[in-house]
Formats: sequence, C-alpha cells, structure tokens
Amino acid sequence: MSVRSVLRLRMSSHDAHYGGGLVDGSRILGLFGDVATELCILHDGDEGLFRAYESVEFLAPVHAGDFIEAVGELTEVGRTSRKMRFEARKVIQPLPGVSDSAAEALAKPVLVCRATGTCVVPLDKQRVKR
Repeated sequence: MSVRSVLRLRMSSHDAHYGGGLVDGSRILGLFGDVATELCILHDGDEGLFRAYESVEFLAPVHAGDFIEAVGELTEVGRTSRKMRFEARKVIQPLPGVSDSAAEALAKPVLVCRATGTCVVPLDKQRVKR
C-alpha cells in the first residue's frame, strides 16, 4: 500500500500538561488522528471516522519545545474499514542548558509512540472508486 502521511510540528508550552513541561500522551494520539484523517482523504476523498486503536505504546517522554514527526500509513483496506499503522518520533529537542533558544536536530530520531488503529469510511461517503 502506498498511501502515507507525514505531519511535523513543535510541541508548545500549551501542550505541556505535567511538571517539567511533559506533554500528555493524548496530544500524540491527536496527531495520529490528524494523520488518519489525511490518509482517508487521500484514499477515499472523505475524512472517515476513527473507530478504534488496536494498540498504543508510549515509548519515550515528549516535552514542550520538542519537534514531533507523526507518520502513518494504510496497512489494510476493506470494504469500509481502513487499518493503519502510526509512529511518532522526536526529531528536534530544545537545549535549555545552553540558552533559552538553543535546540538541536537529533542525528537519530527518538521513537516516542507507535500505534495501530482502524478508521471507517461509509460506502456512500467514498468518492474515490477503486
């Protein structure tokens, strides 16, 4: 399957929910939801509906100031169901010990979350016929 989506953005202080500027894991799931919406639009011409996550693994902390890249791809297409796989990686992190504005692009991105899920695009909403 060749349908993929990539979304990259910076976590802000508004995303921090816990002490130390730690970002709530639900923020990453929100990014996956946006990626899933794009995948459904690219494949079917409709946003679809997110039905369920089959698995979610939080693997590393995310902090305000981190740049996160969320990637998703279709792994299986049924009549109305669309199975997807997602990964989120930290690609840039701030360096507050150096200065208030210092940051570094990570030589090797850090996998912070991975998940699988299913979206549904009702037949009457599918505008791209295959």
